[in-house]
Amino acid sequence: MGELEDQREGRIHKLNALRERGINPYPYRYQVTHRAQDILSRWEALSTSGEPVGAAGRIMAIRGHGKAAFAHLQDESGKVQVYIREDKVEKEAYEAFKLFDVGDFIGVKGKVFKTRTGEITIEVSELTLLSKSLRPLPEKWHGLKDIETRSRQRYTDLFMNPEVREAFRVRSKVVTAIRRFLDEAGFLEVETPVLQPQYGGGFARPFVAHHNSLNMDLFLRISDELYLKRLIVGGYEKVYEIGKVLRNEGVDRQHNPEFTMLEAYQAYADYHDMMTLVEGLFASVIQEVTGGMKVSYQKKELDFNPPWPRLSLLGAIEKETGLSIGPATSAQEIAFVCRNYGIDVEKAKNRVELIDELFSGVVRPKLIQPCFMMDYPWEMTPLAKRKRDDPNLVEQFEPFAAGMELGNAFSELNDPLDQRARFEAQARMRAEGYEEAQPLDEDYLRAMEYGMPPTGGVGIGIDRLAMILTDTHSIRDVILFPLMRPEG
Repeated sequence: MGELEDQREGRIHKLNALRERGINPYPYRYQVTHRAQDILSRWEALSTSGEPVGAAGRIMAIRGHGKAAFAHLQDESGKVQVYIREDKVEKEAYEAFKLFDVGDFIGVKGKVFKTRTGEITIEVSELTLLSKSLRPLPEKWHGLKDIETRSRQRYTDLFMNPEVREAFRVRSKVVTAIRRFLDEAGFLEVETPVLQPQYGGGFARPFVAHHNSLNMDLFLRISDELYLKRLIVGGYEKVYEIGKVLRNEGVDRQHNPEFTMLEAYQAYADYHDMMTLVEGLFASVIQEVTGGMKVSYQKKELDFNPPWPRLSLLGAIEKETGLSIGPATSAQEIAFVCRNYGIDVEKAKNRVELIDELFSGVVRPKLIQPCFMMDYPWEMTPLAKRKRDDPNLVEQFEPFAAGMELGNAFSELNDPLDQRARFEAQARMRAEGYEEAQPLDEDYLRAMEYGMPPTGGVGIGIDRLAMILTDTHSIRDVILFPLMRPEG
């Protein structure tokens, strides 16, 4: 039997001993009157008044001193010290306390004072076991230093590392701030299907599920774009959704198969309007969450003050590589330049993938300050309008910061015949081996044929924005339960 199992067996033995004493180790509730942070911030008033406090939390440390002991109690707000003396609590309670372990949840009631060493403390008069822990806590620097373990056992990561809990509080504030901004701008929050009979709205492979009663395959959405634009057809003029999307793709520092996306659509707007919306959204959210417009990320200061630079995609590639990409530029020419920069193009099937590989390998890592990359070759985006002064391009932009793509936006294509032709071109690309080409959605085309007004749309990756605002290196650090390989 290993050390961990020995300790677990020892705790089970204590659990049984507590039950033999008539103590319920898992009671139903406890009346909490003050959280740890309340006690620390109000200790003088609480000490002067003699008002007893009721606190509860996990024991993070115990120090015994004969007939007295100190312990640190941790709740969601922080830690507070408790002082337990044999002559201040019932004898049975003090004897039971000898069977308590680090990791147990307890409730305490008592008066607040400050020790001779200056630590604010609760002198316990009533002591209650709330939950007996059967596993020892991991040792912080050795038991939880492995990133994979921390991601897999997020529950331990959270109670062992206050900075991790704070990061997820920041993420929650980001989502709340986004909702507030869009609600105040007149957008309506809606919900669209996660299970879809036809996926679309992005370049990705879907997860497939089978519905038994209907005996049909369904797809977990890779985007909610096409459903939100159906709502624009239906008469709503400003809609948004914050929700999970799922893409059957690899896992790395910036990608998790399940992630959170904001998508917003506005009738009678174009991609210039969406740039203004994105700048305003980021400015509002960052100001609310951080108190300023400059963010430190991975030792670089990012300045989110608008306006952001607007850069041409093909112009940026030409500036960095010298290659001027036009309609006549062949896939072989692009592949040659990619190889000169050490970019592996063996899996690239066409011009679209080669241009993306060249941009991602050479240009994107240099996009540190917030900017908009705009005006993409029309083949790269089948859902965007062609650029009004250059039909070889589409009115698309992507916001970038810290070398990461943070979103995607278009002047939305609303010509149903052009949209059908684009979908058919995607089908040909799929036949040539491009698995992520977008499928033809007949119901979406039918909706468009009823008429869709000029529309601007944008999608923002919530997880990557949270990475920047929490200064975390990996998307795993801002997703509470990222997808992991099975243990072992």
